[in-house]
Amino acid sequence: QVQLVESGGGSVQAGESLRLSCVASGYTGCMAWFRQVPGKGREGVALMTRDGSTTYEDSVKGRFTISKDNPKNTVYLQMNSLKPEDTAMYYCAARSLAECSWIWGRYDYGGQGIQVTVSS
Repeated sequence: QVQLVESGGGSVQAGESLRLSCVASGYTGCMAWFRQVPGKGREGVALMTRDGSTTYEDSVKGRFTISKDNPKNTVYLQMNSLKPEDTAMYYCAARSLAECSWIWGRYDYGGQGIQVTVSS
């Protein structure tokens, strides 16, 4: 069993930045960030395969960057130029397979979530 612990959320003004961190307690393949707003499903934001390949949801391309520190078993989500529509609960996810998926249900492990609020 792998535990994921997120940190780094908070409230910021539009245009500002935040960095989310997710520490994994064990081995993972793909790691990803998802987000969810009330009344909607959980959507993928950024994915990173075991070998470091990354993919982003269209609305965050050029603004968000996913990265990983392998010795620390930590994945980050650097969020720049934040917009009010980025306001959501953000979740870290991990799966044993090296390949990623945009579907939350295909991940083996998920974090508890951390709130990001962007005001205009």
